[in-house]
Amino acid sequence: MEILWWLAPPVVVTVVAMAWVSWLGRVGRGEVDRNVAVERMARALRKDHPGQRAPGPATTRPRDRSTGIAVRPSRNRDDAGDVRRSA
Repeated sequence: MEILWWLAPPVVVTVVAMAWVSWLGRVGRGEVDRNVAVERMARALRKDHPGQRAPGPATTRPRDRSTGIAVRPSRNRDDAGDVRRSA
């Protein structure tokens, strides 16, 4: 049991820190004004976001979804001479 006494100071510090943080957070941010929050959300939704731009000439074809696995094209060719990929 004596070997566990070295744990006492960190446990006491942790408990005191948890009590201090919970005491500081008890007041919180107060009541949120719903009208202001709705206006801020509407402004954010109206804003143009980079992922929603109209596709340009370089982005006409959608990119293949990356699975994180590299797959090499097979050496199989169909009748038209095109390379077929088997994955």
